[in-house]
Amino acid sequence: MQQNNNKQHLPALIIIACLFFVFGFITWSNSQLIPYLKIACELSDTQSYLVATAFFAAYFFMAIPSATVLRKTGFKKGMSLGLLVMALGALLFVPAAQSRNFNLFLTGLFVIGSGLALLQTAANPYATVLGPIESAAQRISIMGICNKVAGIIAVYVLGSITLKNADEIKAKLLTISPAEKAVELDALASRVILPYILIAASLAVLALIIFLVHLPEINEEEQQAGDNEYSINKTSIFQFPHLLLGALAIFFYVGVEVISYDTFAGFGEYLGYPLAEAKSFASYTGYGLLAGYIVGIIAIPKFISQQKALTFFTLLSIVFVFIAMFSKGDVAIYSFAVLGFTNSVVWPAIWPLAINHLGRFTKMGSALLIMGIVGGAILPPLYGKLSEIMGSRQMAYVLMIPCYLYILYFAWAGHKIGLKLKK
Repeated sequence: MQQNNNKQHLPALIIIACLFFVFGFITWSNSQLIPYLKIACELSDTQSYLVATAFFAAYFFMAIPSATVLRKTGFKKGMSLGLLVMALGALLFVPAAQSRNFNLFLTGLFVIGSGLALLQTAANPYATVLGPIESAAQRISIMGICNKVAGIIAVYVLGSITLKNADEIKAKLLTISPAEKAVELDALASRVILPYILIAASLAVLALIIFLVHLPEINEEEQQAGDNEYSINKTSIFQFPHLLLGALAIFFYVGVEVISYDTFAGFGEYLGYPLAEAKSFASYTGYGLLAGYIVGIIAIPKFISQQKALTFFTLLSIVFVFIAMFSKGDVAIYSFAVLGFTNSVVWPAIWPLAINHLGRFTKMGSALLIMGIVGGAILPPLYGKLSEIMGSRQMAYVLMIPCYLYILYFAWAGHKIGLKLKK
């Protein structure tokens, strides 16, 4: 019976894997847009991290509306709509680049993030409930591999286009007249036009494919019928304490993960590496995440539970943040890169622990967790401001420590609060 269910769900999981590939490519493109737009639009460090703010803030504002949309459209049509919204946001990069207007770039990023909020609200619970809850972290880890492979590709592909000869351009801008500088920056800004036209076209094609193919619709009440003893008398998602604590854990996790790759190029420059080399450092984080997801697929839940994996990997993250803060050169770089490996299990483990026993509230609970992604909008610019105040991009990583400590609390105790079921 289990094998038949796996075969039945395989086409749906393949589609979800494609969507996670899209999530990764679009999200990790920001790691290249931050240093690129800092040059092209003449921004400060804090201003450049508004790229992450505009992108991830959309999750906060659009997650609940996304759950409402999904109730009306179902998962499949909602996914297609999300892809079309993302395509529209990608097209806004064309006039933004032509006018070198940073605010318009931010608008495009917010629209892309809005489409992703709809997709994530649908795709994460979809992957979670297509099988037993005990192995949900394993399925989400498989999705994560697709996500991070796309992220690594984005770092190399978009970085090779937007940041080509970036060190030479930065040096040249210091020696030319204002008129020549404007021409040089206009040429630099135009580099994103063709890539984002291609991204928009690809998203539209994928939206059409998903609309036309058959995907099973998930009924949360049927899928989690055994949980009715806990959820049947509930009237609101705010009556699930473990869900609320999980949303805050997602907030802190996404914040530190975005810091781990979006600030990596700047961290490398701070340590003395040229931007031509540092621009690809975010890919190291991606490789670490890939390795961690593979370990998660093999080990969870066969050798270690989701909760214990979350505890152990979070402790390792704290250790490597301290090593990155107080070491130099390659040791600091590799220690920071290892955060990709230690972060890998956090999202796949938090998600099923947080939505466990929600029953018919699964869609709305997922939307609340998606709202937690706003951590990626708040913590990176906060890191940027802290690095300016402290005068050190390296010491500013102390911001990550309390975030990991809260995740550790959720792993130890938070995910169990309120779950007192009768046997």
